[in-house]
Amino acid sequence: MCARSRIVLLAAAVAAVLATPVAAQPSSSWSSRIEGDAVKQPTAPPGTVMVPRPPTGPRVIAPPAARQSSVLKKGATPTAALKPIPEPKGDNAAYLAFDNGQFLTALKLAEQAAQTGQPEAHTLIARIHGEGHGVPRNPALAAQWFQRAAELGDPEGAFALGLMYVAGRGVEKSNPNAAGMFERAAATGHVYANYNLGLMFLSGLGKPENPIRGAQHLTYAAEKGIAAAQYDLATLYINGHGVAADGYLASRWLKRAAEQNMAEAQFDYAIMLLKGQGLNEDRADALRYLRLAADHGLAAAQNRLAHVLNEGSGTPPNKREAAKWRLLAKSQGLADDKLDGMVRQLPGADRTTAEALAGEWLERASVGASQQ
Repeated sequence: MCARSRIVLLAAAVAAVLATPVAAQPSSSWSSRIEGDAVKQPTAPPGTVMVPRPPTGPRVIAPPAARQSSVLKKGATPTAALKPIPEPKGDNAAYLAFDNGQFLTALKLAEQAAQTGQPEAHTLIARIHGEGHGVPRNPALAAQWFQRAAELGDPEGAFALGLMYVAGRGVEKSNPNAAGMFERAAATGHVYANYNLGLMFLSGLGKPENPIRGAQHLTYAAEKGIAAAQYDLATLYINGHGVAADGYLASRWLKRAAEQNMAEAQFDYAIMLLKGQGLNEDRADALRYLRLAADHGLAAAQNRLAHVLNEGSGTPPNKREAAKWRLLAKSQGLADDKLDGMVRQLPGADRTTAEALAGEWLERASVGASQQ
């Protein structure tokens, strides 16, 4: 969303705050995984681990592109435009050509390697057709090449085909088939395959529901540094689902995800600290984690930060800044009559300052998003 559009939304939210009569002030409206009674969450199937966004199926995560050509980056100058590049040689010639943006050369070299039975060559051919590098995009053809790569033992090919089965892209959508591909890749230690397979065991989608197996796969991915796995594993320890309930381990994994800049983890860890839970050495950092989550644009974190600043919980009260964060949370549709009343009761100058601060934050957020 562009800066102008977001500021228009903010202005509408401000107008709604100022136009609404002061009403009774119920408890704040915000949510986290560790305070499930704050906001009613969507009903989940037995064994499903709830996530902040409503789940629509397996919460699959694909790894960052392992091989990214400079010509694929926004605003980059194609390497080939700088000087002629000779055709690569050697075992990795096809991938070297791909990295240099020589997609048709990469396809030719990969096809030659595929004729000798090289599994990774099949995966590269699939990616070229699936993403449309130098050729028309063809998901169905890509799925065929990924299938052959998986049969030859390439875990990346198996994992990629699993993602296609989940999405129904190039193949008929099938959670069981996706689970089979993830399981094949996970057996080789593929970290993202282990994570996604764990979620399938937890949800019963594509695999029989088995919380213990699910926790085992999530633990593997969490130990390998996947923030989403660390966050979900913390939830299992909070709920005692698939593992024995353990507040210390929940805090430990939640903190590790928060340190990887995961907004939901920063928010939930801040809530644990505000409630006097979490790791002892971090108790004074509750406000820091809450600010980080709010700065990521998480409406619930923005709203909770507004409450903390309004009430002066562990920090001097700052109603203007509290109003700023409340306006930002309200612009995302989060209701809170108590904070709306606080904004309406601010002196005109303070309210104007809060609106300006919120607008400046939206400008910075929009500029940051446009540069990604």
